[in-house]
Amino acid sequence: MGNSYQLIIIGGGPACLSAGLDATRARLSTLLIERAIPGGQIINAELVENYPGFPHGISGAELGSLMEQQATKYGLEIIMAEVEGVEVGEEEKIVHTSEGQYRAKALIIAGGSEHGKLGVPGEEELRGRGVSYCATCDGAFFKDQVIAVVGGGNVAINDALFLTRFASKVIVIHRRDQLRATKILSEGAFARPKIEFLWDTVVESIGGDGQVRELGLRNVKTGTESKLEVSGIFVAVGLRPNTGYLEGVVALSQEGFILVNDQMETGVPGIFAAGDIRAGSARQVSSAVGDGATAAISAERYLSSI
Repeated sequence: MGNSYQLIIIGGGPACLSAGLDATRARLSTLLIERAIPGGQIINAELVENYPGFPHGISGAELGSLMEQQATKYGLEIIMAEVEGVEVGEEEKIVHTSEGQYRAKALIIAGGSEHGKLGVPGEEELRGRGVSYCATCDGAFFKDQVIAVVGGGNVAINDALFLTRFASKVIVIHRRDQLRATKILSEGAFARPKIEFLWDTVVESIGGDGQVRELGLRNVKTGTESKLEVSGIFVAVGLRPNTGYLEGVVALSQEGFILVNDQMETGVPGIFAAGDIRAGSARQVSSAVGDGATAAISAERYLSSI
C-alpha cells in the first residue's frame, strides 16, 4: 500500500488493537502506528483480573500479545514510529512521524495517556518492583503489607480505599493540608482505620534493594526530612494525555483530552478518538476495547459515505 491507507490508527493499546481488528475484518486497508511495544500500558500490569474471558486472570504482557496476534491475523499493518504531527488536507489526513509521512482518508487517535510521575530517584529503577501506577492491577500483591499512596485527588483516594482490601496499612502522602477528592470519597477514607495521612509532604526518593523498602520524605512547610518504611508505593498524581501534537487540530478538554461524541467522532470529519485519550474515558481495558470497536465502525461508516 505504500504510505497511503484508508485508515490510520495512532497508538498501540487495547483501543487501537480492537479498532484494528474490526477495521481489517471490514477489509479496510489499515496502518497502526505505535511508538513502543503494541499492548499499551496494560503490558506493565503483572496480572489483569477484570477482563472478561480470563477467570483466573492473565498477565498484561500476555493479554497485549494476544490482542496483537488477533488484530494482525486479518492484515493489520503495524509500524514503530513516533507521531510528530497531524495535518488535515482537503481529501486526506497526513500523519507526520519519525519514519516519514503516512496518509489516510480516516484517522483513529487512541494514543492513550501517561500516568503522572514523581520524577524522583529510584522511581524508574523500581517500577514494577514496588512502584505502581495502578492499584487495581497490583494491589493484591501487597497483602498484609504497609504501602503508600501519593496524591490527594479522586484517583488517589479511590486507590487508597481499594488497597485497604489487601494492605495492613495505607499511608496517603499529600503535598497539601487537605484533599482535593470529593467530600464523599474523603469522608470514606477518613473513616477507614487502615488509612493514615501524611500532610504537607512530598516524596523525594524511593529506595530499596531490587524492591521498594523506604521512601525519602520532606515536609514542604518545615523542610524537615524523614524516612518511611513501606513495601510499595502507588503513584496517583494525575494522567497526562498524549495529545501535545494535536493542539489546533481537534478540540481538546482543559486537561488535554480529546472531545468526542458517543460515536467516538471528533469535530473534524474522518477523525475519531478512543480509549484513555478521549475525555470521559472509564480508563479500563474493557471500555477501551469497546471504544476501539465503536471508532472502527464509525470510521467504516464515514469511509462509505465519501
